[in-house]
Amino acid sequence: MKILYAIQGTGNGHISRAKEIIPALESRVQVHILLSGTQSDIELPFPVKYRFKGISFVFGKKGGIDYWKTLRTNNIFRIIKEIKKCRVKQYDLVINDFEPISAWACRLNRKISCVSLSHQSALLSPKTPKPKKKSIIGDFILKYYAPVTIKYGFHFKSYDNKIFPAVIRKDIRKQSVKNKNFYVVYLPSYSDERIIKILSKIKRVKWKVYSKQAKRTYYVKNIKVKPIGDLSFERNLAWSKGIICGAGFETPAEALFLRKKLLVIPMKGQREQYYNAASLKELGVKVLKQLNEKKVGKIKKWIDSEDLVEVNFPDSTQFIIDEIITNHIIATELSEKLLQNI
Repeated sequence: MKILYAIQGTGNGHISRAKEIIPALESRVQVHILLSGTQSDIELPFPVKYRFKGISFVFGKKGGIDYWKTLRTNNIFRIIKEIKKCRVKQYDLVINDFEPISAWACRLNRKISCVSLSHQSALLSPKTPKPKKKSIIGDFILKYYAPVTIKYGFHFKSYDNKIFPAVIRKDIRKQSVKNKNFYVVYLPSYSDERIIKILSKIKRVKWKVYSKQAKRTYYVKNIKVKPIGDLSFERNLAWSKGIICGAGFETPAEALFLRKKLLVIPMKGQREQYYNAASLKELGVKVLKQLNEKKVGKIKKWIDSEDLVEVNFPDSTQFIIDEIITNHIIATELSEKLLQNI
């Protein structure tokens, strides 16, 4: 059996999850990897057969997506060309982690099954917590950015059938957990200057800020700023007293797995993060709408709290992969029998 595993490269979460899923796939089938997007800070330690620019969202510095840069980065003619170039016909199955090029290539070649294995798929379930504010455009993007045949999803809880708990990296699972006197901050859609301006007003704690903009480590008062590619990130997550981050999926899930106090700030205009914030708030996690000086009091109150959220993330990656492959084989055999009887 030959599978194409297609990964969205915008942001670090998809790459982090792929590092666990690819070995599980390779233990069962022949796998080729497709990667599209250009915003990840993490390298994928596996050979990539196909690379596309894909459809990327560019982070800004004020807490949201830079839509102007996003529009300039994405050329519709180049995207169509990449879809036509994507060789999905060579594969028995495409497993897709919110990757648009292979998803639309399968849409044009309907004989090829495209199975979603992503966090975004879980958000489309009617049983998943939803943000109060509706967004027709945001929900349209979630549904049609990478359309698929069958959906398997990951979330903070198993809200529905085919929704599994988050995949936690082995690098996180093997960490020794401590509670030292510092807090980790990872807010890639905010500039270092804004983060420093706000956090420097809270002088009684030490901050370790991981930055997409910093090229080297530097200090400002009680704040240490480090590049996001720094190897200390996982260890400092495990040793921190608490974590402030965007309302993405992987980092909040890792914080919950490590039993850390968590405060999240959704990226403006990022519909997925509003869904995540709704789920995290329901679980008892502190959520702020944005990072500004008016929120300093709420951050201080969060620092003083001792509330921890209990969530279980078992290591079930191989089980999930086995279920997807088995279900595909059963569906294929059934389809062949039906064709024979016609």
